[in-house]
Amino acid sequence: QVQLVESGGGSVQAGGSLRLSCAASGRTFSSYAMGWFRQAPGKEREFVAGMTGSRSGGIISYLDSVKGRFTISRDNAKNTMYLQMNSLKPEDTAVYYCAADQRGNWHDVDYWGKGTLVTVSS
Repeated sequence: QVQLVESGGGSVQAGGSLRLSCAASGRTFSSYAMGWFRQAPGKEREFVAGMTGSRSGGIISYLDSVKGRFTISRDNAKNTMYLQMNSLKPEDTAVYYCAADQRGNWHDVDYWGKGTLVTVSS
């Protein structure tokens, strides 16, 4: 089965950038949906960015508040997904989780990473 491991989190000043990586220990497929969720202290987990699987059109979507600042990408050959985060804001502070959906359409989440903490200070 697929295991997901995030890396790249850290502490940055507002306006800074980070790139998160999600490495899969097992193989993933182009048909899998892949994406990122986050959970801030005292808040519910929310969808940040993701791609539906190839069978679902490979559609990329973003949380409204990160549009224009975050970019999701994946390298199927390297079994790695990335989240480039630019112009970070304090409200982006959260634990970020890599996620994958085997069905490819975000009906549910089949695999979760353990999370990586992003802290943005003003």
